[in-house]
Amino acid sequence: MATIGHNNLNAKLVLLGDMGAGKSSLVLRFVKGQFLEFQESTIGAAFFSQTLAVNDATVKFEIWDTAGQERYHSLAPMYYRGAAAAIIVYDITSLDSFTRAKKWVQELQKQGNPNMVMALTGNKSDLEDKRKVTAEEARVYAEENGLFFMETSAKSAANVNDVFYEIAKRLPRAQPAQNPAGMVLVDRPTEGSRAASCCS
Repeated sequence: MATIGHNNLNAKLVLLGDMGAGKSSLVLRFVKGQFLEFQESTIGAAFFSQTLAVNDATVKFEIWDTAGQERYHSLAPMYYRGAAAAIIVYDITSLDSFTRAKKWVQELQKQGNPNMVMALTGNKSDLEDKRKVTAEEARVYAEENGLFFMETSAKSAANVNDVFYEIAKRLPRAQPAQNPAGMVLVDRPTEGSRAASCCS
């Protein structure tokens, strides 16, 4: 979830998608401004944090970069449970990757936080000549499912920061008002009504 302080917002963000879609590369580009041509596969999940200033607020993302291999799929709910936002990443050069991204969207719609801000991100936009998924197809899918859509390139850094900023801008509106104490107290009935409804 996202917790709100004095114009400060802490938000858990999870990246989901197929192996090789570029999730780790997106996070590395966003957090450290780096790109590795040969990124090793993530095992389980990796954790990063990054703070952004958006309008009059500060958003601190607690980023969980999940492994894309099928054998780690059962661990994913541990990372997306309670997340305020998710970036579902696919590789624009792979139809299978896009199909897998749709399955992640369905899973989040069924089991994720109902107020979650979700972004569908087509990564590797620098590989236009190898494109298999059109931007229009992905945009239509995103709109039909309540996600916002953006294409990125972790390699060239195109739109990488923009995805995180767009999520940060949408977060406060997406979160329900929260009790700063973290607890909701329910009013008890008055003494008279309790006596009337119970054994005398």
